[in-house]
Amino acid sequence: MRKKVIAMVCVLTGAVSLVSGCGTAAGNGSETSETAIRDMTATAYAKDMGVGINLGNTMEAFWEDTANETGGCMTIGENTPENYETCWGAVPTTKECIDGYQAAGFRTVRIPVYWGNMMADDGTYTISPDYFQRVDELVEYCLEDGLYAVINIHHYDEFLIKNHEKEEVLSITEHLWMQIAEHYKDYSDYLVFEGFNENLGSQQESDSYTDDQLYDYVNEMNQTFVDAVRKTGGKNQERLLIVSGYWTNIDKTTDARFRMPEDTAEDRLMVSVHYIDNAKYWMNQVGNQAWLDYSTDQCELLKTAFTEKGIPVFVGECTSIYESTHLARNAEYTDSSECLRLMLNMAAEYGFVPVLWDVNDNFYSRTEYQVKSESDQRVITEIAEKIGE
Repeated sequence: MRKKVIAMVCVLTGAVSLVSGCGTAAGNGSETSETAIRDMTATAYAKDMGVGINLGNTMEAFWEDTANETGGCMTIGENTPENYETCWGAVPTTKECIDGYQAAGFRTVRIPVYWGNMMADDGTYTISPDYFQRVDELVEYCLEDGLYAVINIHHYDEFLIKNHEKEEVLSITEHLWMQIAEHYKDYSDYLVFEGFNENLGSQQESDSYTDDQLYDYVNEMNQTFVDAVRKTGGKNQERLLIVSGYWTNIDKTTDARFRMPEDTAEDRLMVSVHYIDNAKYWMNQVGNQAWLDYSTDQCELLKTAFTEKGIPVFVGECTSIYESTHLARNAEYTDSSECLRLMLNMAAEYGFVPVLWDVNDNFYSRTEYQVKSESDQRVITEIAEKIGE
């Protein structure tokens, strides 16, 4: 295994320079908004990012195949970016779709990306130039509208962690993030990198790490991400980065064993968690006082661990629609839009960046280019205005 990793790294070092030149879009991305990294704290960025929405089940979509030891996925159709973009039910993302996000009041679009799609199964972990080009287009749609675009490694992190030894995962992670960062190093600071999704804290079935060792693994992954980005120079020396929490779980991430990475840039890190009311949602206990109390307690944990220390919280996935099946029997709030308003308002009051989880034709119509419910749209407008005040 050690020989394999060393050989892979030797090949990969040269591959970074090849991929970084892919597509002329990298230059265009730096022209679509402010061209310099602004003199802002991470907290100031958090306020400016307002309310966000996920372009979910889109660029992170894939068909699993662990026999593909490099990409972890099957080849779909003609092996074009659109084959993967639409394989979980999304429509091809258009500029009109992103324009509609802006018109609705969103300031941030989180674009989860798998990256292993279209990747040759040759052990070099080289991202496809064509896949890069499609992600470029989506990022630039956002930047042209003055929106923040957040890209990460989504689901592919799970494949790597659950199918490779720790040292190999760290090596591949460094290589992947150096490719991504090199490719986008001239883009404006409206492009933000988020390290991973929800799988830091996982391990191979054959591993038997202690809790302390798993926290060390999480911390090493985040440090590897930050170091890899900063190494590429350009605007990446000061770019805002979002560090992923342990399973993005609030209780796990606010544990003292979770550590923010050291960083050569000053005040340019956020931390990512998901769903401040997560436990109550899945226990079908939404809408009562216990739900509100639990969510407030979760926010207080984040406040003590992070925001009071000047580290903003990026709630990268928030519930967008509250189905009646998740309501408590004694729910005081039974309207989905009202539940949404309460949670987004709570996140805003704590200074967090709330980003709705959404997939095609769920909360927002990607063909009609608008929030589907008028009452939901009123909530977005209200919270966006509140954050902007």
